[in-house]
Amino acid sequence: MRPPARLRSLQTIVPDTLLVQDEVRDVFAAQPDIGRLAQRIVGASFNGSGIDTRHTVIDELSLTADVADPVFFDRASGRLLSPGTRERNERYVREASRLFVEVARRAIAADPDIEAADITHVVTVSCTGFHAPGPEYEIVRALGLPDGVQRYHLGFMGCYASMPALRAASQFCAADPEAVVLLVSVELCTLHLRSSEDPDTIVASSLFADGAAAGIVTARDLPTPVTALRLDRFHTAIAPEGEKDMAWTIGDNGFEMILSTAVPQIIGEAIIGALRPLYAGEQELLEAYDGGEVSEAVQHWAIHPGGRSILDRVQERLHLSDVQLHPAREVLRVNGNMSSATVLFVLRSILEQEDSRDGDRVAAMAFGPGLTAESALMTVESPEGS
Repeated sequence: MRPPARLRSLQTIVPDTLLVQDEVRDVFAAQPDIGRLAQRIVGASFNGSGIDTRHTVIDELSLTADVADPVFFDRASGRLLSPGTRERNERYVREASRLFVEVARRAIAADPDIEAADITHVVTVSCTGFHAPGPEYEIVRALGLPDGVQRYHLGFMGCYASMPALRAASQFCAADPEAVVLLVSVELCTLHLRSSEDPDTIVASSLFADGAAAGIVTARDLPTPVTALRLDRFHTAIAPEGEKDMAWTIGDNGFEMILSTAVPQIIGEAIIGALRPLYAGEQELLEAYDGGEVSEAVQHWAIHPGGRSILDRVQERLHLSDVQLHPAREVLRVNGNMSSATVLFVLRSILEQEDSRDGDRVAAMAFGPGLTAESALMTVESPEGS
């Protein structure tokens, strides 16, 4: 039997500019191009988001920034500006490139047994910008990796994309037990925020933020025991009735996120069927799941916090405790929805919890366009169990 792949050395980064949710709400509500109904939607969306703070690469969005030629926000007038898609994407290229390299370097540096020369594959994930050569190329060049390192980029898949990236990394390790996969996700969602009276756009503006995450996936038998996640099983489910309720398109003034208020209900209805196949190979877990006791058999839940209402619906349907949802809610509260990077932030939070023990099971799930639900079953491995 081939050794299992493990996710280790998870690292996360957020940009320096802090956005306070109440202040951002007031800016959006004060825009001259929206009416009273839209102002009320802004208030309800921002106040009910479950978010206190977010981070952005756009320093001029700070209420204390003094920018001579603003592109995104004119602090003097309080106006949100509307740069074109080209301007937004050029900013993405500059800022995302830096974050991709920085968080990748940190993940390698954090691993006691892996060096840059050990990396055999680089998998990058992002849906908030495009350029070629892309981030996987930039990481190889900046870190001095051999030209022959296999490079893959998962682009424009949305919030769930880190899950298929983990699955691909696991498959690479199954094919080659000596493989060492560097997985990196960077999302700069705030580049696409805009003022609008459209409810879906307002909801998106109340949620999305910037962040970066990276980790190492390998099945190598390494000498130093470290806390890691064994990647046990993956599953993909689609709720086609939600195809029009969650989508990601390109407009003339940035990328346009469709996130309707029906999404939490659709996820709530689909989640039971989406998760059951994960447990099909383990009788004890399957019986617990069918008996409505899966929250007891699976100790930790890395649910992508697409918004507070999504977490509320998942918690209700799966009978999860407040403690089990705390990592997801806390990531949402402090960092907002960072698209594909977010679930990696939640997984890191779970590994750093005091009650996380060797052998604990972790169920991870992220949602995105389609409406697609990507899920994974993992197991905590820690030095205490070595």
